[in-house]
Amino acid sequence: MQRPLMRIPYTGPLPPPDIIPRNANTTTGAIAALSKFLTAPPSPSLQNVSGDPASTVILSGAGISVASGLADYRGTKGTYRVNKTYRPIYYHEFLANHEARKRYWARSFLGWTNLHKAKPNAAHYAIKNLGQMGFVRNVITQNVDSFHSIAHPDLPTLELHGFLRALTCMSCHRDLPRDEFQESLARLNPAWAAFLTEAVASGALETENPDERRARGMKTNPDGDVDLPGAPYQTFRYPPCPHCLANPPISGDGVQTKVEIDQEGAWKSTSTAGILKPSVIMFGESIGPKVKEAAEQGIDGSGRLLILGTSLATYSAWRLARRAKERGMPIGILNLGGVRGEDAFFQDLPGSQRGELGVRIEMGTDKILPGLVDQLKRTGFSRGHRAVSSHAEEHDTNSRVFKDMLS
Repeated sequence: MQRPLMRIPYTGPLPPPDIIPRNANTTTGAIAALSKFLTAPPSPSLQNVSGDPASTVILSGAGISVASGLADYRGTKGTYRVNKTYRPIYYHEFLANHEARKRYWARSFLGWTNLHKAKPNAAHYAIKNLGQMGFVRNVITQNVDSFHSIAHPDLPTLELHGFLRALTCMSCHRDLPRDEFQESLARLNPAWAAFLTEAVASGALETENPDERRARGMKTNPDGDVDLPGAPYQTFRYPPCPHCLANPPISGDGVQTKVEIDQEGAWKSTSTAGILKPSVIMFGESIGPKVKEAAEQGIDGSGRLLILGTSLATYSAWRLARRAKERGMPIGILNLGGVRGEDAFFQDLPGSQRGELGVRIEMGTDKILPGLVDQLKRTGFSRGHRAVSSHAEEHDTNSRVFKDMLS
């Protein structure tokens, strides 16, 4: 395989954090600090005030979904720690290389069952409660598992890096549900489908212990990727976009494209269109300008930022935290392990502050956030109960404020 043109950032451990305030090193202290953080009046240093300066915007990452049984990247048992040979597929590889797509879809085929049946955990539902209580205004997530939009469909959520629940055609730009695509993959690859059925029955895909996974011949990585060392990936087949198959489009330079399939309906390398790609931002791919702008407006419309389960290793997330800092927004971080450049987010905090101006906690989100909700309820804190719609919006779109921004 061609040597990658880009380096994956921060695959090694980041420096351990300084806990802020000091008593946030216990569960009780951590919950008390976050309670102060959420209920404090708007910071006097807040600049360019707009939206709701007393509200909080959440920025989440893979760490929040670990309690749902999914792997993360840089945690203590993250893929970059335990699987040194792993690297995600690059955007340019996926577009240009038929063999790379075979490998990607084979691994995704094996991982989709576990990802699809996984559910949001207590942290996601705690965020729902914080939204209903009026503390959290919106969520920006790097995750592609759709757990946020499932757990709190009425709380606006922007999926910064897209989502795995659908595919997008690179030619006609139409979407296709992932479930439907999975059925096509099973039909085109009966031997792989039989292996997957056997693997599911044996529990090989369910264990969260990396050593047990390796003992059973599999490496489970984030985002539904399962590595089967020595597998014949070159035999895997995938279908084309059904719309392009029926109506091959005209390319941007005016040339008639062609979409060709084999006898069973698999995409052939002689085709010049109809490639389906997961609706996610791959490594090396740029975030769309509308999504980028919506994320910035999400930051600018709130008065404080709470970072959950992410090391901010990707620039797309880190730049949002930097933007919040430059606006004078208090920042809270709840993450196991270090965070990229986090010292800069807590410079010049007075030692007397108890969380209202900044919080840094190194604990699990699924343990702390539900306790925070209980604490706020017991003490009677509320910024007004959010009206909940009787009809949840479809979770395949960004809702309300973000939906308006992206339209």
